Amino acid sequence: MNPYGQPYCSFCGRRKNEVELLISGTEAHICNGCVTQGYELVQQELYGIQKKDKKKKDLPKFDLKPPIEMKKHLDQFVIGQEEAKKVLSVAVYNHYKRLMQPTKNDDVHIEKSNIIMVGETGTGKTYLARTIAKILQVPFAIADATVLTEAGYVGEDVESILSRLLQAADYNPDLAERGIVYIDEIDKIARKSDNPSITRDVSGEGVQQGLLKLLEGSIVNVPPQGGRKHPEQKLVQVNTENILFICGGAFDGITRHISKRINTRPIGFTSNNKLLDLWDNDNLLRFVTQQDLKSFGLIPELIGRLPLLTYLDPLDAPAMRKILTEPKNALVKQYKKLFKMEGIELEFSDDVLDFIVEQAMEYKLGARGLRSICEAIITDAMYELPSRTDIKKFTVTLDYARNKFERSSFYQLKMVA
Repeated sequence: MNPYGQPYCSFCGRRKNEVELLISGTEAHICNGCVTQGYELVQQELYGIQKKDKKKKDLPKFDLKPPIEMKKHLDQFVIGQEEAKKVLSVAVYNHYKRLMQPTKNDDVHIEKSNIIMVGETGTGKTYLARTIAKILQVPFAIADATVLTEAGYVGEDVESILSRLLQAADYNPDLAERGIVYIDEIDKIARKSDNPSITRDVSGEGVQQGLLKLLEGSIVNVPPQGGRKHPEQKLVQVNTENILFICGGAFDGITRHISKRINTRPIGFTSNNKLLDLWDNDNLLRFVTQQDLKSFGLIPELIGRLPLLTYLDPLDAPAMRKILTEPKNALVKQYKKLFKMEGIELEFSDDVLDFIVEQAMEYKLGARGLRSICEAIITDAMYELPSRTDIKKFTVTLDYARNKFERSSFYQLKMVA
């Protein structure tokens, strides 16, 4: 006789409405809790398999390569920037090697090394960070510092940076906690002067102070879908201790601070500064230090949490020429693949490539300028040729390239200026 008046578990006695699942047999029933306990008991008694401690997490495994091999892989995608690639390879290798080591109760605790990269626009800062994340196959997110504001003001809170990382990790917090975050335009949140502000600096110093807890490592409540548009959502706790932060910025005007520091000399005496002999006005960034970042407007607390500082060289004409043709994802290879999809073989003459590089150097837009100039030259061909079945090969000549470029908005704006 059923004492409860409804089906119940024959082992623990709980009724159907008290359990998640009740499996029915011919004369008895069993709930999901008893099934789980029975399975664990069988595993322990027959096979000697102990129940795993849920709090103890398995050590993560990464496709980690030595720094030299990692740099060789970067060389296939990024032209030049030897110093930046070396610093980035070593920092990333040490960071993920640290995560793969079991935690021991010893006195030596290896801190993570966040990175800050200084370089002109279009020199490959974002591309370097994205490529290094692709090598390791870890979640990667790009955040723009220009939209960040202090908590309580219109804009995005600093926690929105981790929302993007959660999305890249398919909302798996454990996976997100081993990812890489690239914060772009970090120079745009510099405070307006070198002196601490006595009033609120909503999109400057206030944001830098908000970033401190993220960079150093703390447990942050993250809104998975962004905090402003979905205030009712449940927050996800993310520990940033093992997240590698890479910051990058153009720092336009920092060369003035560098040259001022290098030129410092006693009044009435001539200083024997060996840096002045090595100095190249086109590449003063090689002498950048944390002191220059502080003079530019980053607060010392933020600089201290970004211990690794590296620079990216300005792109010269030979480097721009190589960017067009040599990397695995080179622009010329991309356009050839696009035309190959239409059954057309595309060719660029050498003088056309030199012409593209010459124009890109003149406009000073870096590698991004190459793409814009190529689009201006080849857009008409991409518009017309897919509709024609009689053309199987198309060669871009210098006359054709010059003619199309002079009709573009690039050239028109230049003439007006």
